[in-house]
Amino acid sequence: MKKSLLALAALGTFAGAAHAQSSVTLYGIVDAGFVYNNNSGGQKLYSTSAGNLQGDRWGLRGTEDLGGGLKALFVLENGFNVFTGKLNQGGDEFGRQAYVGLSSQYGTVTLGRQYDSVVDYTGALEVGSQWGTFYGAHPGDLDNMNNSNRVNNSIKYTSTNYSGITFGGLYSLGGVAGQFNRNQIFSGGLGYAQGPLTLGAAYLNVKNPNYSFFGNNSSSSTTATNMSASQVFSGFATAKTQQVISAGGAYTFGPATVGATYSNTQFKDLGQTAVAGARTVSGSAKFHNAELNFKYQLTPALLLGAAYDYTKAYSVANEKIHQGVLGADYFLSKRTDFYIDAIYQHASGTNSLGTTATAQINGLSASSTSNQVAAIVGIRHKF
Repeated sequence: MKKSLLALAALGTFAGAAHAQSSVTLYGIVDAGFVYNNNSGGQKLYSTSAGNLQGDRWGLRGTEDLGGGLKALFVLENGFNVFTGKLNQGGDEFGRQAYVGLSSQYGTVTLGRQYDSVVDYTGALEVGSQWGTFYGAHPGDLDNMNNSNRVNNSIKYTSTNYSGITFGGLYSLGGVAGQFNRNQIFSGGLGYAQGPLTLGAAYLNVKNPNYSFFGNNSSSSTTATNMSASQVFSGFATAKTQQVISAGGAYTFGPATVGATYSNTQFKDLGQTAVAGARTVSGSAKFHNAELNFKYQLTPALLLGAAYDYTKAYSVANEKIHQGVLGADYFLSKRTDFYIDAIYQHASGTNSLGTTATAQINGLSASSTSNQVAAIVGIRHKF
């Protein structure tokens, strides 16, 4: 009897130790609001809108201590629409993120569906990833700073923090027999965060972006365009390569923070990827994008913000886009907040389809004129 009791006690001690060495966390965000669009194809539109400040999600995050400073880790993250219950990211079960890997004092290596380096090192510095909602992101999110596209089949390295400096890179195998470079994606980035100063820079190179980057979920087309979301780039689906160079920074003094981002996005070698029904055009389409943003913590609960963004296309297209964003975010607690934002956009020149440019705020249908105004109010809860 004593031996049995001792065995049970030993087993309980072992189970407790094992439990202390590993953990799994359930987390998520529910974000819902109402949006007004003054010109959706010539008509006013009032609608519900989900995942505005941050995409609706629930996820599982886990770690296991393997000893000697080595840990195993995983993330499975689902995206959904709170108003309909439908899956986002083309219906993929874990369309936001899904990866597994190892972490040590030398950094972390993970494998799966992951974020690229533009998102990791400069994305958080643009207003659309802060208080401005995804409607306040750069037009069409053409530089992916707002994380519209994930990377499948990827291997990723992230360094440890060296006195505020971090760096990393990602590589995605195309998986096409006999064509090693087809659908290949690679990126790298560098960040610095110390005291009031935050800096970041990143590079992204995507082969056959219509299929590998924009067409990266189970409902994507394998023959037609997956780049129809925005007229800013929808005419460039036949590009062989998409390249993004991005940089940004922010400085905080007292309750105020001033930030800026810059990106150069290029859709190279147009006409070199076969896409059914796509516009026939050759050469390269290039874009400059520059943003200035400002936020002020008026009270511990109330944040105010303003931003201006300028996009200039050159080479194949010559579109120019001016965009302004104003917003306020009121925190009821650390996990629940109300927000309100207004976005104005003016477009001119010729867009990617070779037609007269009309305004199209990210995530909305295009205006029938050169101007478009949107306003949104919503609530976000984190758990």
